[in-house]
Amino acid sequence: MAGARPPERAPERAPEQAYDAGPFLPARGGLAAHRKAAAGCRGCPLYEGTTGTVFGAGDASARLMLVGEQPGDQEDRRGEPFVGPAGGLLRRALAEAGLDMDEAYVTNAVKHFKYVRPAGASAVSGSAAPAGGGKRRIHKQPNLRELSACRPWLTAELRLVDPELVVALGATAGKALWGSGFRVGERRGLLVPLPDLDGTPLHGQGLATIHPSAVLRAEDREALYQGLVEDLRTAARALT
Repeated sequence: MAGARPPERAPERAPEQAYDAGPFLPARGGLAAHRKAAAGCRGCPLYEGTTGTVFGAGDASARLMLVGEQPGDQEDRRGEPFVGPAGGLLRRALAEAGLDMDEAYVTNAVKHFKYVRPAGASAVSGSAAPAGGGKRRIHKQPNLRELSACRPWLTAELRLVDPELVVALGATAGKALWGSGFRVGERRGLLVPLPDLDGTPLHGQGLATIHPSAVLRAEDREALYQGLVEDLRTAARALT
């Protein structure tokens, strides 16, 4: 039709190349080197429209590693994992279970914040929307392709920290460790061996539980919270 506006073109990217963080990992070095390299990761489109990479943090020789899904809005703005409401609830639950979050290594399966904006705002992270102002950004679950692309960072953290126990918080973290068929309801609260990831043998055990954000969203928060605490008590006993 004459005078019709041509459709906007999406930014060009090579699909296969754009969904693999592997090429961005350093050839050598510890957590500090990996954290520095991760700041420049372009392994999937989620880096666009975010403040930056949110790498893991905590004791580099921790016996306990906590793995969540992805950074949230506050984590993205501050560049640290689990510093928002879910992080506060997790810290409280760990303390009740006899664990100290400051003695753990804390990270996420996906290192960039995936989000949507309410109607009238830019749609999804990856659309070059500014991370700062504008309407509130709402969490959107990463898909399996994004999860697989980011797994080399998680594998490197697991190898370098070499924890005795890994607690997977929620389904996404569980899938990052045990594959796409993982279901929290089937594995929750059970101590199981850690699998090899991408050819990297892992030591120690794993335990899956719900993500603390699920407690915040629930109508019966107290029941879910107590269930989370009980799962973390199982983790505490395993470390004892």
